[in-house]
Amino acid sequence: MTDGKGDAARSRLPREWVAAALRRERTKAGISLSELAKRAGIAKSTLSQLEAATGNPGIETLWALAVALGVPFSVLVESPAPAVTVIRAGEGPTMHAEQASYAGTLLSPGPAGVRRDIYHGAMEPGSARESDAHIPGSVEHLVVSTGRLLAGPQGETVELGAGDYMSYRGDVPHLYEALEPGTTFVLVMQHS
Repeated sequence: MTDGKGDAARSRLPREWVAAALRRERTKAGISLSELAKRAGIAKSTLSQLEAATGNPGIETLWALAVALGVPFSVLVESPAPAVTVIRAGEGPTMHAEQASYAGTLLSPGPAGVRRDIYHGAMEPGSARESDAHIPGSVEHLVVSTGRLLAGPQGETVELGAGDYMSYRGDVPHLYEALEPGTTFVLVMQHS
């Protein structure tokens, strides 16, 4: 059981993580706010709000920024990790798609020297989550937990059921579409 203060604090933390990560990665890349916004195809004012922790980005915006920066998506949403990590169901830094009933929760960003991230995804039928290509060399590994999911590179999608696994290139446009209510899955993104 949580109180309202704990819930409010959790909902603010991902924005602060995203803001700090964006500033850090943009500075590392040596590019201006204007240049990053241009490369990502977003408004400079939107990027400014995100870096000030006042914006509320969707997955599409963060993916575009990650690709423009040449970093894995998780770099923009990861939190400082303690020695032991437990993320209870329904908690953790969760991002929602802007154009589909899709939510992805980062479970484990790849540690330094290891370029893989682990996500828990939840989706409802109604619209597909179309994903642009990720950074070159990306591979996605997908295991369906509940429901049915249509997934894979555009033009090569496969229907998967609970317990099914597939892997495919993540550096090409791809999609996920729930075929049953309550569809959930684990997604491991591997970056080379």
